[in-house]
Amino acid sequence: MEKIKSFQKDHNTLMPGFYFSNEQNGVSTFDLRFKRPNEGDYIDCAAGHSVEHLLATILRNSDKKDDIIYFGPMGCRTGFYLLTTNMTKDDAKNLLIESLKKVQQFDHVPGAQKIECGNYLEHDLEGAKNECAKYLDLLLSL
Repeated sequence: MEKIKSFQKDHNTLMPGFYFSNEQNGVSTFDLRFKRPNEGDYIDCAAGHSVEHLLATILRNSDKKDDIIYFGPMGCRTGFYLLTTNMTKDDAKNLLIESLKKVQQFDHVPGAQKIECGNYLEHDLEGAKNECAKYLDLLLSL
């Protein structure tokens, strides 16, 4: 079997940042790397789950909602993937900056009721806000 593209990246040198990963069939994949891989600092499961709910909600309610295909976590808990259409890297980065700012305004995690979520007890709004604030600072410094 061929090694998939994400496994071809050198995770020993990969730093937190915002990366264009690939484009396939008109869908662009962006790597939102919150943490440096294999350094022992990972996104807490509950906080990451809440980041997923918050940003998926914000992105899918933005003026670019028709171009958002998917937002979700990396299994390694070092970041998230954003899949889009009709968006440049700069467009996606700017949308993320605006979306990350909006996270701080939430007083609840959207979609976190038992009827809405398959693991509704595992959420951490404050942890999610903290992770998003740190990533926002990183994006603004790039």
